[in-house]
Amino acid sequence: MFLSELINHVYAVKVTGDVLTKPVTGIFHNSREVVKDSVFVAIRGLQTDGHKYISDALSKGAIAVVVEDKDSIPDEMFRRSGQAKIIVSDSRFALAQLSDAYYGNPSRRLKLIGVTGTKGKTTSTFMIKSVLEQAGIKTGLIGTIQNMIGSEVVPTEFTTPEANELNRLISRMADAGCEACVMEVSSHSLFMKRVALLDFDIAVFTNLAPEHLDFHKTMDEYAAAKKILFDSLKADARAIVNCDDAYGMFMVKDCKAGVVTYGTGANADYRIKDIDISFTGTEFTLTTADDSVKISTALKGEFNAFNSTVAYLSGVNSGLESSMVRGAIKNADQVPGRFEILTNGKKKVIIDYAHNPSSLEQVLKSIRRISPDENLVTVFGCGGNRDTFKRPVMGRIAAELSNHVIVTSDNPRYEDPMAIISDILKGISTGNYEIEPERAAAVKKAILESPDGSVILLAGKGHEDYLIINGVKSHLSDRELAAEYLGVTENAENQ
Repeated sequence: MFLSELINHVYAVKVTGDVLTKPVTGIFHNSREVVKDSVFVAIRGLQTDGHKYISDALSKGAIAVVVEDKDSIPDEMFRRSGQAKIIVSDSRFALAQLSDAYYGNPSRRLKLIGVTGTKGKTTSTFMIKSVLEQAGIKTGLIGTIQNMIGSEVVPTEFTTPEANELNRLISRMADAGCEACVMEVSSHSLFMKRVALLDFDIAVFTNLAPEHLDFHKTMDEYAAAKKILFDSLKADARAIVNCDDAYGMFMVKDCKAGVVTYGTGANADYRIKDIDISFTGTEFTLTTADDSVKISTALKGEFNAFNSTVAYLSGVNSGLESSMVRGAIKNADQVPGRFEILTNGKKKVIIDYAHNPSSLEQVLKSIRRISPDENLVTVFGCGGNRDTFKRPVMGRIAAELSNHVIVTSDNPRYEDPMAIISDILKGISTGNYEIEPERAAAVKKAILESPDGSVILLAGKGHEDYLIINGVKSHLSDRELAAEYLGVTENAENQ
């Protein structure tokens, strides 16, 4: 696409310099990635401001720079330079506009399903992908653990990438023959316009619990960010919402799309009933005014009845037969780091990503419901440099629902690990805990020193295979450690 054509897709306040009839080679927001004849969009990030790197982008051969700050670089630099300065009122939205146009409106080339909420996004998206692919629909995935183009794994850094990366990835999916894409949609990405202009066919709301309040400040602001997804839906789209959640119906207020609700309450269009959970899976009944179906999944925990319902509703609202969708859910694989079980026949270790109060409470209550009399040991910590309010709350929950707690580290980042642990201990009023700041040592202690018959929950890391201390990322995998100390292979589930 020529720059002279591309510029018509952005709301420009002013253009200085030469808008050449010349093919654009890419859209970038990171000056280090800029190549000759590409467009650099200067956006203000959480850590730095792209306006500081305009000169770097120009020196690398950018054909144009898009800026929000008109004074970030003098107009004189663009006169007779063969380059253009494009001033916009909102650089982030401009990045979305340019990216959508440059990659040929890729989200319209396939069925796009977005899942947002505090908990359940990763499991739900993996299950939806599995359902669609078992129906013969090649599907892409964008999310926390990994991005995928069919079976090809693409590295990921953010739950939802920036708009240029997102549109490029969806374009690659469509070019590779994907008929659908399912993605986690974070509140950050909605607020920062990363998903602006994407054409969602189905949007799902799972739940809302206190999280990211260092960024959003209040629950209402957090909810308002999530609601952006549903406000963007077209009339022929579908909004699937958990009406058990206090914010469920808020999400679809004034929504143009058709609304489908699910939950345990009598007001739900699809009511979840008779949940039966064990260490081998979850079964439940899903009822409507006219019908009732049984759904089974190998995934464990009461919360997976909700995740399975999301997958079921996404499938049938994509035109698939109910029986086919239920069969696909039953055959869906374990999601990495979500209630994963390793056992040597004497002890069970559960690895779960639970890293906020509500997730930790859900996992612990599910374990207690499945195995009320077993000795339950919980190993957990809290992340550094964010959401400090969670720490004492998680300490209280862990101590109240476990027989023994080992408080350790979980990505302290730039904070003192002991300061984080001190915050956690403020919520513990019982004596059933100990401190071991080295996570590997805490996992070893929990497994080797617990009596036979114990259930050990390693919470917070899930699929992650690293630990960040003082800004340095080093390898650490709860799954690898658990397998080592149990003396089993990493696929020793339910033996």
